[in-house]
Amino acid sequence: MKSKALNHSVVTFSIPQRLAGLMVLMRPRQWVKNVFVLAPLLFTGMFAQSSAVKQALLSMLLFCMASSATYVVNDWRDIERDRRHPTKRHKRPMAAGSVTRPAAAALLVTLYALLALGALVQPKVMSVIAIYIVLNLAYSFGLKHQPVVDIFIIASGFVLRVIAGAMALSVPVSSWMFVTTLCLALYLAAVKRRQELARSGTGSREVLQKYSLGLIDRYAEMSATGALVFYSLFVMSAHTELIVTIPLVLFGIFRYWYVVEQKGGGESPTDALLTDWQLMITGMAWVVLCAWRLAGGS
Repeated sequence: MKSKALNHSVVTFSIPQRLAGLMVLMRPRQWVKNVFVLAPLLFTGMFAQSSAVKQALLSMLLFCMASSATYVVNDWRDIERDRRHPTKRHKRPMAAGSVTRPAAAALLVTLYALLALGALVQPKVMSVIAIYIVLNLAYSFGLKHQPVVDIFIIASGFVLRVIAGAMALSVPVSSWMFVTTLCLALYLAAVKRRQELARSGTGSREVLQKYSLGLIDRYAEMSATGALVFYSLFVMSAHTELIVTIPLVLFGIFRYWYVVEQKGGGESPTDALLTDWQLMITGMAWVVLCAWRLAGGS
C-alpha cells in the first residue's frame, strides 16, 4: 500500500512539473519584448479606439507564440552546448531534462498550428511573422555563428515587431521609427553579446571567439548614440509634443548602461528591465507621458 501511494504521489507531481517545464521552455518572461508591437498603436494615437487595441493585442499574442516557437527550436539545437554551460544546464528545461524532445516537438507543432490559424485572422501580420520565423530558423541553423550578422538578426526581430504592429492597424511605419527602433535594438543586441563574452568567455557561444570587448563596446556606443539622435529627430519633426520625453529616453540609456557595467546585467535585456526598479519606472513614465501628450495633454 505504501509503495502504491508513493508511486501515485510521484505521478501526481510529475505532471505539473512537466507542464511548468514546457512553460519555461516558451520563456514567457521574454514576451516583454513583444510590447514593441504596440509602438505604432501608441504613436498613431489609436490607443483610444477599442478595435485598434484589440487588433494590436492580437498581433502581440501571435508574436508571443512565434517567439516561443523560435526559443524551442533554438534550445533543441543547443541542448548539448547548454548542458556544458554553467547556468543554462540548470535553467534550460531540455538541457536540465525536465522537458523531453517528444514533448518539445509536440509544443512546437502546437505553436505553429496556432500561428497558421492566426494567418486566417491577420494575414498581413502573419506575413511579417513568417519573415521573423525564417530569419530565426536561419539564425539557429548557422547564422548565429557569423559575427555582426548575428547581432543584426537579433535586432531585426524588434524592427519586425514594430512593422507587425503597424500592419495590424493598417498604418505605415515612419522612416524615423524604423531607424530609431533598429538602433535601439542593435544597442540591446550588442550589449547582450558583450555581457555573454565578459561573464562566460568564448566558450558559451562559438561566435564570441570572433569578438572582443572593445569592438562590441564601440558597436554599443554607436548604436545608443544613433537611437538617441534619431528618436530626438523623430519627435522634433513628427511629434513635437513629445520633446519632453527625450530626457526620459536619455536617462533610460544611461541607467541601462549602469546596470550593465556596475550590476552585471544586460545579458538578458528583459531581466535587466524587470529587476531594476529605476528602469521599470522610467519605461512606464515614458509610456504614460507619450500617451498623455498624444491624447492632447498639455
